[in-house]
Amino acid sequence: QVQLVESGGGSVQAGGSLRLSCAASGFTYIMYITYSMGWFRQAPGKEREEVATIGVDGSTTYANSVNGRFTISKDSAKNTLYLQMNTLKPEDTAIYFCAADGRPRRGVYEYKYWGQGTQVTVSS
Repeated sequence: QVQLVESGGGSVQAGGSLRLSCAASGFTYIMYITYSMGWFRQAPGKEREEVATIGVDGSTTYANSVNGRFTISKDSAKNTLYLQMNTLKPEDTAIYFCAADGRPRRGVYEYKYWGQGTQVTVSS
């Protein structure tokens, strides 16, 4: 019953901005406030890449390629995760996925729940 649904993707020119949203449903209050969450992306022919994460304490991490341009945040009242993307570059083009319940599992940090993705296309 847990579902994550991304929205906000689209096509923009280099230098533009987009804000992605990830709405969570089927979560209990305890589940939502204790789950770490993150954004990932996958470009054609490329491996899935971690973009940004946010922990239960609000701490954040970013990939070097987006650090300083992207901001991850969450609104617990709306059960929504956000990714603000500024100064977009063509290399940011990818399908973006949100994920929840990140934790070490047998020594490997993995996420249990995933959305279906939203396309972001940046043209020059």
